[in-house]
Amino acid sequence: MSKTVKVGLIGAGFVTDLHEFSFRRYVPNAEIVAVASVTPGKAAHFAKERNIPHAFDNYRDLLALRDIDVVTVAIPNDLHAQVTIDAARAGKHVICEKPLCKTLEEADQMIEECMKHGVLLLYAEELLFAPKYVRAKTLIDEGAFGKVFLAKQAEEHSGPHMPWFWDVNRSGGGVLLDMGCHSIEYTRWVLGKPKVKSVSATLGTFVHADKTQGEDHSVTVIEYDNNSLAVCENSWAKLGGVDDRVEIYGSHGHTRADLLRGNALITYSNTGYGYAVEKADTTKGWTFTTFEETWNYGFPQEMQHFVNCVAGTETPIETGEDGREVLKIIYAAYQSAGEKRQIAWPYQPQKVEKPIDLWKK
Repeated sequence: MSKTVKVGLIGAGFVTDLHEFSFRRYVPNAEIVAVASVTPGKAAHFAKERNIPHAFDNYRDLLALRDIDVVTVAIPNDLHAQVTIDAARAGKHVICEKPLCKTLEEADQMIEECMKHGVLLLYAEELLFAPKYVRAKTLIDEGAFGKVFLAKQAEEHSGPHMPWFWDVNRSGGGVLLDMGCHSIEYTRWVLGKPKVKSVSATLGTFVHADKTQGEDHSVTVIEYDNNSLAVCENSWAKLGGVDDRVEIYGSHGHTRADLLRGNALITYSNTGYGYAVEKADTTKGWTFTTFEETWNYGFPQEMQHFVNCVAGTETPIETGEDGREVLKIIYAAYQSAGEKRQIAWPYQPQKVEKPIDLWKK
């Protein structure tokens, strides 16, 4: 019997809700003992609804609880580094949502502090645990496609769910940083995490220039040194709900997967639907109502893996170093778009306050 891993949730928004649901419903060797949010009263409301024993407005009070083994960090990007560093110093393992942080310097600090204090820094990329996408990787490993030379992944919708995403000073960039990190790490994983050879990207702000200085559509091409390519397309400018797709090509075959459409009810509603009032407007008209969305995206499987890593029964497949590599590729993509050229490896990016500064200098 695995030991029960005690969990603290830092953040009380959309993603933390997915984490909490995953732990509570699917991870038997995890117990949530506390939640923290800087928004006054939000953690208390979250905890009361879900029967969580402790709620704090200051995450440092959560870190002071002795029995917490691991914390999840699901808060705005500009807060990831300090919270992770404080958690490491408090002896807590860290599950950090994507992107790892805003800058490579922050990434290095996070990795160093976690190593120094003997705690795990686990990079939360749920697509590596999504059942359809895991099956695609298994087919590659079984040799179904021969030598795989191309992995394409796209995640697209009409814009982020929280206002802070639009502010590049908080987020660090636009859709490339927000959703491109999914596409980059999934394709990198299925291709075997090879060394990068070059990165090129084209970015634009086509629809949401009234809301953000960030890009709302991006196309990134990554060339790896094992003679393979990744094509990553991401959008905040595509109407009609979320699209999440992958295609993999090899010398002896290919596959494609639509993460959501194959698990959906084709639905029409004049009123809209959803447990959140603000969701009703986004679900009017024709929609694809997804069944077991949290499971299909891989959140429960991801949290089970990370809890097992904390318990010492599994080895992490995603770490802070992976999150740093994704961020470095994103730096190169912004620089490529800004200078309208291919960025070759070895690559030493210049120091910037936020990745998007390499595009909009």
